Amino acid sequence: MFCKEVTESCTTSMDSDLATSSAELGSSNYRKADPGLSGNPGRPSNNDVHDLLECPVCMNLMYPPIYQCPSGHTLCSNCKVRVHNCCPACRHELGNIRCLALEKVAESLELPCRYQILGCHDIFPYYSKLKHEKNCKYRPYNCPYAGADCSVTGDIPFLVMHLKNDHKVDMHDGCSFSHRYVKSNPQEVGNATWMLTVFNCFGRQFCLHFEAFLLGLAPVYMAFLRFMGDEDEAKEFSYSLEVGRNGRKLTWQGIPRSIRDSHKKVRDSQDGLIIQRNLALLFSGGDKQELKLKISGRIWKEQ
Repeated sequence: MFCKEVTESCTTSMDSDLATSSAELGSSNYRKADPGLSGNPGRPSNNDVHDLLECPVCMNLMYPPIYQCPSGHTLCSNCKVRVHNCCPACRHELGNIRCLALEKVAESLELPCRYQILGCHDIFPYYSKLKHEKNCKYRPYNCPYAGADCSVTGDIPFLVMHLKNDHKVDMHDGCSFSHRYVKSNPQEVGNATWMLTVFNCFGRQFCLHFEAFLLGLAPVYMAFLRFMGDEDEAKEFSYSLEVGRNGRKLTWQGIPRSIRDSHKKVRDSQDGLIIQRNLALLFSGGDKQELKLKISGRIWKEQ
C-alpha cells in the first residue's frame, strides 16, 4: 500500500532524550568524532554502520525501537510519527516492522564520545554513549546570561569574551565587591533581572545575579553567585553576601552554583540571599519611592 504525499517538513530534531544531534554543538568549529575503528576487508566498517544508524529524516542516531518499511528503509520512532507512518523514501506505509537486525548490530559498536575534539578520549558501547555525553565534563557550557534567551555555547574562555563583547557585561577583578542596585518604581516587581557582573577571582570567573520575582504572592529580590565551571570545582569555593542600612543587616553564606545549573533553577531553589520587598525598601531609606540596595560580598577558597 502506498500512502499520500507528505508535505510537512521532516527535519525537526528528535524530542526524545535519546537523540544525539550534531546540531547541539551550534555553529562552533567542532568536528564529528571519528570512531577510529577499522573494518575487516570485505565487511562494512564500524564507521559505515554508524552511518546506517543515522535517521535519514532528522539525521540523529537511532535507538530502539528502529522501524523499517517493507522495502527496508529505516527511520527512528519519533520521525515515524512525524511522517504520518509513511516512508519518506518510497512512500510505502510503514506499519510496525522493527529492524531488529540493525538494533542488534548497534549493540556491538563502540564509539568515542562526541566531545572527543574537546578533550574526552573515552570509548563507549553504542547504547551507553549518549548517557555519558549528557554528563560529560568536556561538553560545552551554556551562556550564563539571564537577561534574555541566549543559545550560545562554548568553553569558559569563549563565554567570558562572549559575555563581555556581546552582552556588555561588567567585568571586575578581585574577590571582594560592593554593588548598588537601583529601581525607580519598586512597586513594579514582576520578573526582572539585573544582569550581570562577572568577577575574576583565584584565576576563575564568578557570575553575580540579582533578580526580582514573585515568591508565591510575595514580591522579593534575590542575589546569588554562580561559578563558571563544573559543580565539583564550585565546591572548592564559598561566598558571602550582605545588605543593610541604619544598623540593620541581612547576610547570606553559601557555595556558588555551577553554571551547569541555569539561573532559573538556582532562583527557584532559593539558594541565595532573599530580600522581602518591605525589607528592601527599608534598606533603601524607607520612603518607598525608590529601590537603592547596596550589596557587598566576598569570595574565598576553602582549604
